[in-house]
Amino acid sequence: MPKPRLSVLIDTYNHEQFIAQAINSVLEQDMSIADVEIIVVDDGSTDRTPEIIRGFEPHVRVLCKKNGGQASAFNAGIPECRGEIIAFLDGDDWWERDKLRSVLPEFEANPEIGAVGNGLFEVNAEGEKLFVNTPDRVYRCFFRTAEEGIWFRELMAYMGTSRLAIRKSVLDKILPVPEGIVIEADEYLATLAVALSGALVIEKPLTNYRLHPGNLYQYGTFDLGKAKRKSDALGCLISQLADRLEDFGISLEIIDALLENRRVEAERLRLSVRGGCPWETFRVEQQAWNLRFDRCSLGYRIFQAMVLGVALIMPPRVFYRMKTSYTDSGLHRIRRVIARAVPTKSLVVRKAAG
Repeated sequence: MPKPRLSVLIDTYNHEQFIAQAINSVLEQDMSIADVEIIVVDDGSTDRTPEIIRGFEPHVRVLCKKNGGQASAFNAGIPECRGEIIAFLDGDDWWERDKLRSVLPEFEANPEIGAVGNGLFEVNAEGEKLFVNTPDRVYRCFFRTAEEGIWFRELMAYMGTSRLAIRKSVLDKILPVPEGIVIEADEYLATLAVALSGALVIEKPLTNYRLHPGNLYQYGTFDLGKAKRKSDALGCLISQLADRLEDFGISLEIIDALLENRRVEAERLRLSVRGGCPWETFRVEQQAWNLRFDRCSLGYRIFQAMVLGVALIMPPRVFYRMKTSYTDSGLHRIRRVIARAVPTKSLVVRKAAG
């Protein structure tokens, strides 16, 4: 059997509503897929997902396993891929028809690059396009400086699972993924791929990233179970990345730049689900503020002081429930009218679709 040029690895769990669209988006690419293999890893689905996947045989190869999360799905699927490049796709997302035709030439033109990411459409559960999310230009990232580490904090939005393609030779140096990273294992792969061989992020939106109630990473209203899962996975991701990046020769300065915002996010999650001391909330909220804004008006500084004052007297779990309710109610729009702040310069261009 000839070796395929490209492997598409689809990870799925209870995606009976969406998995057919994901697979069809690969089969219907506007290029020949004669030398493309499609492997679907079913991570212990309990709905009709396995039955739907098998309906696509022999065009896809199905691997079924006990539920263990995204890291375990990658560990099961990647070694089975025979292509020189592996393009990843979540079972609840789908690709634009020119996804592969746009990404593959970038690997050919840039042999030193180990990974390629791309822009995306954010869509709702029904598949309606809501926003177009792209970088403001093409980026190359190698972790040569702390500035590149800071860039990557935003560029990671374009290197999540369904936007990510990596050379198999690079992935072989990364595996296995620690299985405690039950979600966000894509960030582990993408970050270490950049550390090993750099990445290219192209502007074109080629992925449809679906937001829906079953999404394990994004959730609208606060969900304690999902928050706990995400908190545990994020803690594992941060500690494992720090160790592996150092092993790969990345300086501590760059590692800190890369992981600073994730450490803040992890601390916020920990406090919101497990509680702690009010001074911990004060510290992490002040750090988050400093990361987010370059400069603020006097009114915004007064608002910040009020928020930090509340953080100092309120139990963390109560503070973060109140913060979520404040955002969900739309009251944050009033703050924008009476006070101004200039966010840190962003690499992201996000606008309404259509």
